[in-house]
Amino acid sequence: MYGFAINPGWRILLRDVGVDAGNLLRRAGLPGDLFSRERVVLDTDTYFGLWRALEAETDDPTLPIRIGQAVTVEAFDPPVFAAVCSENLRAALPRIARYKQLVCPLVLGIEDGAGPLVMTFTWSDASRPPPAALVLTELVYFVQLARLATRERVVPLEVRAPEPPAVQAAFQEFLGVTVTRGEPAVVFSAEDAARPFLTANEAMWGFFEPELARRLAELEAQSSTAERVKAALLELLPTGGASVDAVAARLGTSKRTLQRRLGAEGTSFQQVLDGTREQLARHYLRRSSMSGAEISFLLGFEDPNSFFRAFHAWTGTTPEQARLQ
Repeated sequence: MYGFAINPGWRILLRDVGVDAGNLLRRAGLPGDLFSRERVVLDTDTYFGLWRALEAETDDPTLPIRIGQAVTVEAFDPPVFAAVCSENLRAALPRIARYKQLVCPLVLGIEDGAGPLVMTFTWSDASRPPPAALVLTELVYFVQLARLATRERVVPLEVRAPEPPAVQAAFQEFLGVTVTRGEPAVVFSAEDAARPFLTANEAMWGFFEPELARRLAELEAQSSTAERVKAALLELLPTGGASVDAVAARLGTSKRTLQRRLGAEGTSFQQVLDGTREQLARHYLRRSSMSGAEISFLLGFEDPNSFFRAFHAWTGTTPEQARLQ
């Protein structure tokens, strides 16, 4: 299981948004010196618990905006650093996607063609829905990063969240668009995606990137092969390229080695693929209004009928029956 780093920068962030760190940690049932420790790693449940405690401690529906406004480069945070050293948003997002998993159970998908730049968000474990404030904070966070680096009021073309904010007016004023209901995503125009970052510093990135790569490798080494395959599938499934060869290439190993390691863990690529698809299908059926055809596409099936047959084999029921239940 991945763990997610909590660095001392949290103390700066909490101070900026007016939250007493001691009260927050007590509410979350965590040690009072947590933010002072040199290296703290939380599992997904504890990480989400910390965010739910933050929601309860503030009781403020505009908390994600307040956090977004407090994002700075003062505290070393891998995703922030990866972003601001980049040439533009188009170059920054692949870096952020790589290092985001050091600090959050979130997998970023990037759809980058000739037109708009689309960021999609998938949580590492679909069976554990994240706190609503965390989802909104991540959406706000990426818009604010673009503004921080360009020193322009970048306005996204679209922002989607499973649970739109209760105070739409405040979010519309901050983001420049209304948050619509749907799977979490932020869409930037091609012009904004190419807008130069005034903070770009490739020399600084070259200095720090090896250490971030080392930390990422250390994190991955602590995970089972099945967990690493699942993380790769979460990124690859929506692209339709979730084959064993594609996953092996993503993990930097051969197909034969990957299959051998999975076998040593008592599983197979097909079992991990089926389990990941089933978990995501249940998540989409429970938390979205997407059609079976749309879900089929997101799970990488060639056609909806293949998805329906597979879902029935996994669960003994149909997708629509599962949604009604």
